[in-house]
Amino acid sequence: MAVEDSFHRLLMPSLENELLTELQGRMEDDAIIVFSQNLKQLLLAPPLPVPTLALDPGYRTGCKVACLNARGDLVHSSSIYPLPPQQERDAAASHLELLIGKHDIQAIAVGDGTGGKEVMSWVRSLPSAPRLDIYLVSESGASIYSASDVAREEFPDLDLTFRSAASIGRRLMDPLAELVKIEPKSIGVGQYQHDVHQGKLKQSLEETTQFAVNQVGVQVNTASEHLLRHVAGLGPVLARNIIQHRQVIGQFSSRAQLREVDRMGAKTFEQCAGFLRIRNGRHPLDNTGIHPERYKLVEEMADELGITLETLLSKSEVIDQIPWTRYVKGDVGLPTLRDIEQELKRPGHDPRGRAQHIHFADSLRDINDIHPAWSCRGLISNVTNFGAFVHLGIKEDGMIHISQLTDRFIRHPSEVVQLQQPVQVKVLSVDIPRKRIDLSMKAIS
Repeated sequence: MAVEDSFHRLLMPSLENELLTELQGRMEDDAIIVFSQNLKQLLLAPPLPVPTLALDPGYRTGCKVACLNARGDLVHSSSIYPLPPQQERDAAASHLELLIGKHDIQAIAVGDGTGGKEVMSWVRSLPSAPRLDIYLVSESGASIYSASDVAREEFPDLDLTFRSAASIGRRLMDPLAELVKIEPKSIGVGQYQHDVHQGKLKQSLEETTQFAVNQVGVQVNTASEHLLRHVAGLGPVLARNIIQHRQVIGQFSSRAQLREVDRMGAKTFEQCAGFLRIRNGRHPLDNTGIHPERYKLVEEMADELGITLETLLSKSEVIDQIPWTRYVKGDVGLPTLRDIEQELKRPGHDPRGRAQHIHFADSLRDINDIHPAWSCRGLISNVTNFGAFVHLGIKEDGMIHISQLTDRFIRHPSEVVQLQQPVQVKVLSVDIPRKRIDLSMKAIS
């Protein structure tokens, strides 16, 4: 009786709690990994650094317009009414055509919120549309940004809705620089982010953000304080000091000038210098990922070839002639030399490529227009352990179960798809009352 009582009353509840805690820990770790992978893909999405006109769609209050120059500075903001109830399409079209010509607009970013698909279709009917790149941009977190302290600092005299429009445009122009201003949890990619350990989630997302920033590199003369905070070795204080020093001297002309920044010690400079770029700097290597401590080594290579650094950077065929193994010595190994080789061949290269736009089906207005066996284009909006969600240009996203992603066996959807990837999908079933769309990518011809 004593053994039975102790087992049911003491031992069994303890074992159950221990097992549940372990299983929950596994679930949290998996969810955090998925969130981090999605965030990394989103941050490393290709930029489009051209003059952009951004539209934040709306019905009753109209569509908010924000014009941004190639540096991302706001040069104009206004409202138009191409949608009901006012539906002043002719006036709205004339206004946009005027802005497109005046500010040399080369791309249009349309928010994917309420009315986004309708505005997208209308914009494509404009006379200037054929010569412009038109994109549907995710609005996730844009409203949170517009009400944040960061937005108030950037646009102190601007209404919330116009801040949101400016953020949509900047997300297209440089996703990395804009998304670092928003708390990652607000971006809306991943699974169960509100149910996992918030401390572990925050740490993982911060590490992911720092990795993405350092992989791309930061132009120190144009970067915001919020972007600089994520550079290895820097933090809020040093990022602010760099901005203040830049305001005093106008702009940095060499990486060496970073040593003059208040509280920039030798060790901190050693950590961050390789990730900070200076375009058109005094030293040709300042716009590469080569660390200043390796400048002498590269100069030695150029001297032995009898050419200048500028010539070395512009001729990949000369770089191929360098006997790299000869320079392996001390703390310089072959992996380091291979990294230097890649940087010499592509000075100032952005690994993210260039943004691509996708055309959604014009006949697709809402979920009622979708039918089984129908095939269409979509954009991967989220990746989870059990499948991927696809944006079809309507309010509801469709879902592809992991078993419907490919004909071969895969352990995770990320083996086949990634965030913001254009895909061709086939509709398996539509549940209109429950707002569910089941899709497949198997055997799509």
